[in-house]
Amino acid sequence: MAASGGSLGALAGWSGFPVQNSAGEREAHTLIIPERRLPVLAEADVVVCGGGPSGLSAAVCAARHGARVILIERWPSLGGMATNALVNIWHMNDRVKQVIFGFAQEAADRGGRFIRELPGSPKSPEKYEFDPVGMRVVFDKMLKEAGVRVLCNLTAVETVLSEGRMTAVLVDTKTGRKAVRGKIFIDATGDGDIAANAGLPFEFGRPGDGKVQGMTMMFQLGGLDAPRIKAHRKDAERVFALMKKLRDDGKYPQFFEGAAISYLTSPRVPMVAYNMAPVSGNPLDEEELTRLSAQGREKVYQYVDLWRDQMPGFENAEVTQMGFGLGLRESRRIRGLKTLDKDMVVNAVKQPDAIGHGFWVIDIHDPKGSGHTTWADQSKDMRPPPGDSYHIPLGMCLNATLPNLAVVGRCASSTHEGHASVRIQSHGMVMGQGVGTCAALALAAGTDMGQFDVRKLQTQLRKDGAYIEHLPA
Repeated sequence: MAASGGSLGALAGWSGFPVQNSAGEREAHTLIIPERRLPVLAEADVVVCGGGPSGLSAAVCAARHGARVILIERWPSLGGMATNALVNIWHMNDRVKQVIFGFAQEAADRGGRFIRELPGSPKSPEKYEFDPVGMRVVFDKMLKEAGVRVLCNLTAVETVLSEGRMTAVLVDTKTGRKAVRGKIFIDATGDGDIAANAGLPFEFGRPGDGKVQGMTMMFQLGGLDAPRIKAHRKDAERVFALMKKLRDDGKYPQFFEGAAISYLTSPRVPMVAYNMAPVSGNPLDEEELTRLSAQGREKVYQYVDLWRDQMPGFENAEVTQMGFGLGLRESRRIRGLKTLDKDMVVNAVKQPDAIGHGFWVIDIHDPKGSGHTTWADQSKDMRPPPGDSYHIPLGMCLNATLPNLAVVGRCASSTHEGHASVRIQSHGMVMGQGVGTCAALALAAGTDMGQFDVRKLQTQLRKDGAYIEHLPA
């Protein structure tokens, strides 16, 4: 489903009465706010909106290359889905070798006791699991050392445009609405809020019904008796069969089957989050998202209560942590200069403007909320061949309308299928490092990001540890 946003612009002339629209019809639900002058809260060379892994990498890398950087984050702590939603796993390998390095590897190296390398690497794409609480501290330190000015508890709510460029974002503070001015803006909100409000066109959902991928409420458990669980494999199979029967009878919530049987047979280490509680709906509707979050929390305790009652080793299981919010996988996909699609992913297509590599399977979580994911099918036509990877192009982060606005992370330009591969955090950090570095270098050169010499950018990214190989001649 295609859509486009629109800058709210300047509003003037308060009226408590219904007003007429351009067709002369009365709009009973319109409120006109008087024009006013807003104080400038802060200004910088580069303003990054969103403090998840993509935004963190963009902010740090831009600052390291000489730009004055402000990072705006709506939650009280940094890390986005990685920390606040407990989506605590990073994928770095193409099933033969590691192909994501740079900022992502540095963050892992800085993790210390908060991060654990998985035993299957590099044959498994998943390389690291981490403690979301501890990694918040790691991210704070990395930003501080780079000299990034961080403003948490603020949501960028409106864009300000002038003569074909973005000049500011407006934020709501405890003391009123204020402006943050910049020369380059990077939308790392995940939902593409800044780009959509600036009027850039976007896609939403899959073809046909416009539904986006399902969301998940992640959680962690304590109090498990691991030896007892491992010794009762048949009980795990019995409990799993009971869960399916109750679900099919409408007496138990939907769940991700592949994850559930794994959790019942192989108890997780304390830092690992459980990924099995699906919900589906529109992540851009705040009221619906509130309802879905409550639904997800309720599901978690329905799972745990059954396990405590039925599964040996889970008698003392307790939920030790749950995501502050749902793990969101898809919403707006801002239309860019290039659009990553399924063929580019599965055929490992190389791009002249590559800023890094991607390799993850086209991993679509059922938009209707069953919990099924195409990852579980292990279909060969849904992923690049082992040992190969596709290029993540700079063009999917840039657009044809606003030269000083870029997007990184899951809101970058892609189809529903292409998005299902490139949406993961490690790939978002590749985008963040590439775009953040490009922003700083372009400013220093006095040019726009889309006009900066991409070969010089790639050379710098390699110097900074990024993996960029097999560029087309």
